[in-house]
Formats: sequence, C-alpha cells, structure tokens
Amino acid sequence: MDTNAQVTSGPASFDELVVEIRSRMDSLSTSHKKLAQRVLSDPEAVAFMTVSELAGAVGVNEATVVRFANGLGLKGYPGLTRLCRERLQEQAQLLRRFDNLEHLVADGAGLLEQTVGLDQANIARTFARIDDVMWESVVDRLARAPRVHVMGLRKCHAPAYLLSYLLGMLREDVATINASAGSLTDELRRVHAGDCFVAISIHRYSLDTVRAAQWARQRGAHVIALTDTAVSPLAMSAHDTFYIEASSASVLRSMTAFTSLVQAMTGAVAHLLGHQVRPTLLDEERLLAEFGTYADTPSE
Repeated sequence: MDTNAQVTSGPASFDELVVEIRSRMDSLSTSHKKLAQRVLSDPEAVAFMTVSELAGAVGVNEATVVRFANGLGLKGYPGLTRLCRERLQEQAQLLRRFDNLEHLVADGAGLLEQTVGLDQANIARTFARIDDVMWESVVDRLARAPRVHVMGLRKCHAPAYLLSYLLGMLREDVATINASAGSLTDELRRVHAGDCFVAISIHRYSLDTVRAAQWARQRGAHVIALTDTAVSPLAMSAHDTFYIEASSASVLRSMTAFTSLVQAMTGAVAHLLGHQVRPTLLDEERLLAEFGTYADTPSE
C-alpha cells in the first residue's frame, strides 16, 4: 500500500497559506488565532524569527507554534518560515525599487516630495500584488452581475462613490450604500444572491461595512473587498480581496492607490463591455445637455 498517497500536501506558496489560514480562522483556538494573525499581518518579521521569538511575541509556548505550523500541513516551523521568506523574495525587487522613496524623510525632502514618492510606491505595490486570474474574474463580475452594490464609509466613501459613479456610467443597476439616517438595513434588503457586493474599508474598520459584507456573503452575493491588510475583517468575508497600500507622509493615510485601482477596474469593465457601453454614454450626454449640467466654455 502506498502510504504517501494518504499524505495531504500543505500550502505550496504564501498565497496558498493565506487562503488556508483564512478558511480555518473561525475554528482556530485562541493561541493559534494569535499566531495566524501575526503571520498574516507581518510575514516579513516571521520569516526571520526563531520559534522561541515568535512564541514570545504572541504570548504562547514553543510547542504551540510547532503544532500551529503542523496543523496547516507544513513541515514544522521551518516550513512556515520558508513560505514567509519566499514571499519576501517575490517582493524584494519592488521593495528595492522604491526604497529610496520611503527614505525621503531621512534625506530631508519636503512634505510635497515625500507625499509624491510614497504615493508612487503605494500604487506600484498595490498593483504588483494583484493576481491576474482574480483580476479578470472580478472585472467580469463587475460588468455582468445582475446588480452591483458598493459600500465605503467615512474616509472610504470617496473611492466607493467614485467606483459606483463610474460603473453607473457603463452599466445599469449600480447602487451606492451610504447607510445614512439609519438606512443600512433598507439598502441591504436590495442585495440578492448572484449580485456583486464591493466593500471598502481600512483600519480602523467601519463596523457597518464589516457586518454588511458578512451579511451580503450569507445572502449569496459575491463579495469583493478593497482593504489594507490580510488581517482585515473584510478579508475574512470576501471571495476576492485587493490589498491596498495606504502609507502616508502625514498622520492621514493615503487613498491615492484606492483611486488608481478604482480607475483601473472601471476602465477594464469599459473595455470588456466594448460597444455595449456606447448607447449608455450617448444617453448620458443627451441628458447632460438637456439639463444644462455644465457651464458653457468659450469657443476657440
């Protein structure tokens, strides 16, 4: 009898490890959940920690760390650090490319230069992490789902509104969930199985957005999250997650990469729909002209 056939292989990449951890998160013990959250939020540090260092960092014993790694189907703790180090190698070239941008402060650059440099790095890192297969699937859902619901509150309302507005120019049945004046439950009532639900939030995460995403998934909608880290509660509810860099030269986190991603998404939807969007855009232009929406510009 071939005993090897009974052995279940563990995650072969860090991305697969993330999927495995997320799928088990609700069933993990308190100690294992602490370890999972540390791996998801800071794989760079875990990559070079010893067993005792990781155990001390999260407040568990070394045996718990080893059991956690084995439970994920890895070859002990070395298997866990190997995947974290491979993740670092994948990002190394990109990190080196933008290392000088992140050290503008130390070099004495002004706030404007710091802001530009960090936003360039935010955009590049955000797009570098996007899986091509997931991207094509998400674009197709945004274009063809019966209805698209977009939710982002407080600071995240801006990219949510932009996504909803641009999508609404390209297709019918796009709704922005504002949750204003206690209307959240009324708006969620319009979410149905097969719809697409886009949830946008960064730390500190809006509880309404987190709950709405969880409810939408239970309802049968396909949930897409735009968030900041793998430990975001939105990532736990989403079918597809985009991790957006939001580093800033000030105390206010940057939303530039969110805006760039939204622009890219809607541009891809427009390309996918092709000539189908032309009648919609022509109707829009006729309405704008009829209602005199824009100020006249002087003729040349």
